[in-house]
Amino acid sequence: MSLIPAPLAALDPRGRSFGTAMALALLGTLAIAIAARVQVPMWPVPMTMQSFAVMGIGLLYGARLGAATVGLYLAQGALGLPVFAGGAGLAYLAGPTAGYLVGFVLAAGALGALAERGALRSRVGLGLGLAGATALIFVPGALWLAALVGPEASVASGILPFLPGALVKAALLALLYRAATARAARD
Repeated sequence: MSLIPAPLAALDPRGRSFGTAMALALLGTLAIAIAARVQVPMWPVPMTMQSFAVMGIGLLYGARLGAATVGLYLAQGALGLPVFAGGAGLAYLAGPTAGYLVGFVLAAGALGALAERGALRSRVGLGLGLAGATALIFVPGALWLAALVGPEASVASGILPFLPGALVKAALLALLYRAATARAARD
């Protein structure tokens, strides 16, 4: 029996072939890359839909495959594939967005672990899980950015402008997740 909520159990890599898990990971990296293109250009960090895709992958794939998928996405970008919001290659991974990219791995893994353990079944649990995943993206992002532009500028340009969008993304993810789990319970 899978620990991942019922509608998402089909994506549970346990008991599945390596090929299936790899196909899911490649689809996930494609989703993140597409989400990177949906953006509001800002400096030094663009506002994108990547965090929405990353947290959705965590919810759908679970901790291990979710974090591995985001790690694969980072590897693709490091190798020069055009998957990031504003560049590619190793130099991009050392730029202003580096901390957020690291946070993506943490958020997908943590949210996936919570989903696997059933901690997101209640509205409160889901809300706290999404808030925690958002914090796991913002904290390393702001810390890295602070090293480049200073702490005040980091908060002013790397957190505050993103809070309204983060709330909207979390609310949308919560609605989609609850609808998916409710539908699976009926099936």
